[in-house]
Amino acid sequence: MDDEDLVPARMINELLYCERLMYLEWVQREFRDNAFTIEGRAVHRRVDKESGRLPEPPGDDRPAVARSVWLSSQQLAMTAKIDLVDCDGDEAIPVEYKRGKQPDLREKAYLPERAQLCAQVLLLRAHGYRASRGIIYFAGDRRRVEIAIDDELEQATRDAVKRAKKLVAGGVLPPPLEDSPKCKHCSLVSICLPDELHLLRSLEAEPREQDPSPPRRLLPSRDDRAALYVSTPGTRIGVRKARLVVRELDDEVDEVEVRLPNTSQVCLVGNVQMSSQAVRATLTRGIPIAFFSGGGWLVGTASGFPSNNVELRLAQYGAAQRAPFCLRTARVIVNAKIRNCRTLLRRNAYAPAQTVLFSLKRHARTALEATSLEQLLGIEGSAARAYYSSFSAMLKTGDCGAFDFGTRNRRPPRDPINALLSFAYALLTKEVALAATIVGLDPLLGVYHQPRFGRPALALDLMEEFRSLIADSVVVNAVNTRVVREGDFDISPVGVALRRAARRRFIRAFERRMDQLVTHPVFGYRISYRRVLEVQARLFSRVVLGELESYPTFQTR
Repeated sequence: MDDEDLVPARMINELLYCERLMYLEWVQREFRDNAFTIEGRAVHRRVDKESGRLPEPPGDDRPAVARSVWLSSQQLAMTAKIDLVDCDGDEAIPVEYKRGKQPDLREKAYLPERAQLCAQVLLLRAHGYRASRGIIYFAGDRRRVEIAIDDELEQATRDAVKRAKKLVAGGVLPPPLEDSPKCKHCSLVSICLPDELHLLRSLEAEPREQDPSPPRRLLPSRDDRAALYVSTPGTRIGVRKARLVVRELDDEVDEVEVRLPNTSQVCLVGNVQMSSQAVRATLTRGIPIAFFSGGGWLVGTASGFPSNNVELRLAQYGAAQRAPFCLRTARVIVNAKIRNCRTLLRRNAYAPAQTVLFSLKRHARTALEATSLEQLLGIEGSAARAYYSSFSAMLKTGDCGAFDFGTRNRRPPRDPINALLSFAYALLTKEVALAATIVGLDPLLGVYHQPRFGRPALALDLMEEFRSLIADSVVVNAVNTRVVREGDFDISPVGVALRRAARRRFIRAFERRMDQLVTHPVFGYRISYRRVLEVQARLFSRVVLGELESYPTFQTR
């Protein structure tokens, strides 16, 4: 048995608390901080530093204290890092640190904590030490509580080890808890999505005519970190302590400092230099870097080590090879895209052509009946032509001919509106690609857009339903509110490009849209569009893993 097959004592705790939590953390290697995990690390900061040395078993009369002690046993199939071992005479006593207060229980602590401590006692015994009890230190009330290790607790701990190994061998993610108070404080609730999955499963099994009760709002509404965009040619980015230092080439005095803990991503547009030290500092903190060409095309992204969730990627590769799965998923994605385009026209066009609205409704219905991806591409193309034919009806351009819009064109765009649309789609592609990467999906392997060298096919799939809601909406709002004016473009026979100052204003408008709170049409709670993209990517991963029958799209009413 390899050491990687040994069950960590912490996973025994997680399994007895929630089997799904154990599987997500140990098998799929998912982790996310919340206030409780950060507080827990603060409590452990001293005992996590290895110090002291255990005496040779069975020990002697001299007292000894050792911190951060690793022990493993092939026979027990367990391993553990013990916070502190206090050798009292010839007995070794493990001490486990917990951040909270002691619960008011007859057993003095909950079963998961007692079983974790029991595993440490069993490991000490396996290494020849005499151990019959352990101590839990509750940092919340600074209390050391002695826990007796009896036969019943030993059996519960051994059974938990067997259960953990059985779950791992089965390779199936356990179902989420249902309406459990444990989910409220779980750091992985935004990854697990317990209430969301139960709601979607109930709708799949028995669709209801009336709106179902919305799930608890377990997701944070927004991320207070902000994206850093650097677009001035010749700008250099370095790092100083925990800050990124942005300095223009011709300005050796003035510089801008951005705190890394407040940064969600770094976007480099055009010829911008970033030192290797700055790159390492951002990637170490899990901050991705996106590279754009000078014209605003997304070139690629860089991130730290990809997600450890190999199980998800294998399932994605398998799903992408199944033609029925690809067609079924592509149908609902295109249907949602067309319906959202229709909604945007109804909301913003001054006098939307009823023939166009009817055509979009018909195309959305026909998309669900497509028998091949090729047919679906044709339906999507026809719907796009109808949609863009009425796009100018949403623009308040007056007599300004600079914003005349006839049809969609790109590479390069030949008019200002197409230049704005192309840049907005590039920004949205970046957001969806990063969301897919965070979830653990491969953004290059899609189910609708076919794989092509360097093309983020899955990101293009998942962004389809958000093109009108986010990108098109930003363009319409930027033109109508004069964020972008007719003089903000460089027009040449080759194409049209947005000037640097206007690009900055447009990026700010895009970021405001990403941070805007919106009511989720299925779940009923309000979250930002940036969070919506991550939720949708996670729901897609649940479809890939077989927890959901079909991909639940995001459609506004």
